[in-house]
Formats: sequence, C-alpha cells, structure tokens
Amino acid sequence: MKLDKENSLLQKTAYLNKRLDLSAVVPVYNEEKSVKDVVNELENVLSILGVTFEIIVVDDASTDRSPEILDRLEGITCIRHPKNIGYGGALKTGIKNAKGDIIVITDADSSYPNEMIPELIKQMGEYNMVVGARDKNDPNIPFIRKPIKWFLGKLANYLSETEIPDLNSGLRAFRRDEALNFFKILPSGFSFTTTITLAMHCNGYSVKYIPIEYHERHGKSKISPIKDTLNFFQLIFRTIMYFNPLKIFLPISGFVFLAFTASTFYDIFILEDLTDKTIILFLASIQLLVIGLLADLIDKRSN
Repeated sequence: MKLDKENSLLQKTAYLNKRLDLSAVVPVYNEEKSVKDVVNELENVLSILGVTFEIIVVDDASTDRSPEILDRLEGITCIRHPKNIGYGGALKTGIKNAKGDIIVITDADSSYPNEMIPELIKQMGEYNMVVGARDKNDPNIPFIRKPIKWFLGKLANYLSETEIPDLNSGLRAFRRDEALNFFKILPSGFSFTTTITLAMHCNGYSVKYIPIEYHERHGKSKISPIKDTLNFFQLIFRTIMYFNPLKIFLPISGFVFLAFTASTFYDIFILEDLTDKTIILFLASIQLLVIGLLADLIDKRSN
C-alpha cells in the first residue's frame, strides 16, 4: 500500500513537471453568452495541430453565469480570482500557471477568429511573437474607437521606430519564457497587449502580423473609452521611457530649444533686451537633454 502511494505521488509530480507544447489562455469576465462556444472551438482547433496542449480559463470574478458554465466544461483548467483584477491580470495568472512553451491568448467574447491559431503557431518557428492583426477599417470595430486607435498607432510607430499594424490585438502567440521577462512592467488592465507589443519591438524581438477578420463581439464591451484611452497614452509613454527614453526627451528638448531661439530673436530685435524668459527656456532645453541622456545611459547599463 505504501509503495502504491509513493508511485501515485511520483506520477502526480511527473505530471506537474511535464512541459507541454502549447497553452491557450482565455481571460473571462461576464462572458456567459459565448465562453462555452469559444472553449469548444479552441478544443477543436488545437486538436488538429498534433501537439500537446492545455486550455486555461481564468475567471476574473465573473458575476453572471460564467462560473456555472465553466464548472460544466471538461478538459480545461479553470482558475478563479476572488476579486476582479483586470484583463491583463487574468492573462498573467494564466501565463504563470501554464505548462506550455508557447502561449496563445484569445478573448472569450467570440470576436477573434480562433481558426487562425494554426497559422499563428506555424509562424512561431521564425518569430518571437505572432499577432492576428485586425483591419483598421473593419466594421465590427466601433467607429468611435477608430480615430483613437489610429492616433495611438501612429504614436507607437514613431516611439518604437517600427510599423505596428495592430497595437493591441487580443489574438496572439508568444513564448512563455520570453513573456516572463517583461512581467514586471506588464499591467493588469486592458493595456497588457499594448505593453507586450511595445516591449517586444523595443527589445529587438521579431514580431509577425497576420491579417485576420474581427467578428462582432457577444455581450457588452468592458472598455471605458475615456479612462482606457488615457491609460493607453500613459502606458505608451511609460513603456518607451523604460526602453528608449531619448525618443521622449529629445523631441521635447528640441521644441523648447526652438522656443528659446524664437524668444531670443524677439528679445534682440523687438525688445532689444534679453529677458528672463529666454534664459529659462535655454536652461530648460539643456536640462531636458541632459536628463534624457542620463536616462538612456541608465537604461543601456541596466540591460
């Protein structure tokens, strides 16, 4: 009997330590209308890949029938948060508990074409991350969000020095170990995908974008247009400050220096006297430049 218990314990330990090829992570918050269909679709899609896989569903303290539905689903690992901590927090929980070397994330609202996952996985041999890129003109993307997404995209392209077709797509594949490198800066909100996109690009990782069709979501969107947009702006600047601070400080320093130049001409040719304003602008431009250089040196040294 003792030997049987020991063998059973060894088998359980071996299972816990076993690595899988792929882990699909699905964050869920009040998705009773679609979560069952999404899980079933994932099982069918992943089964044809010929790899070992698991499906991890992270219930972020849903208040609808989602927990009850998840309890009836078989073949998944369900992790529950005692309180709602956000989309990114649910993804981080799933990634930390995943056994797969490759992580695939998708939403539980049926908005992403999960049948494209095999194509994403196919590209993982050459790239560090593969993203399903939505068409900017897709009619299923709310019109009010399109101008904001366009501006955020242009800002991210400039700051990261690369062309990013879809900054925050929720359908993507990446290696677990590489994602863990950025865990300390990945937020718990909707900006998780934006941050990992910028982090990958700014650190020289190769990212592939595959066009996908975006479906009409089931249920109500959890995104707050004003609050989350402000958060997106903040995280873009913060992420670039973390990896390439000169992209922020140099333009600001240059703008202040131009203001100093204009003020100097005005003082000399109009007022015929050098004012305090001009001197302050000159000192400010120099200070901003020095701060940017120091931040860049600290960033390079820490890497």
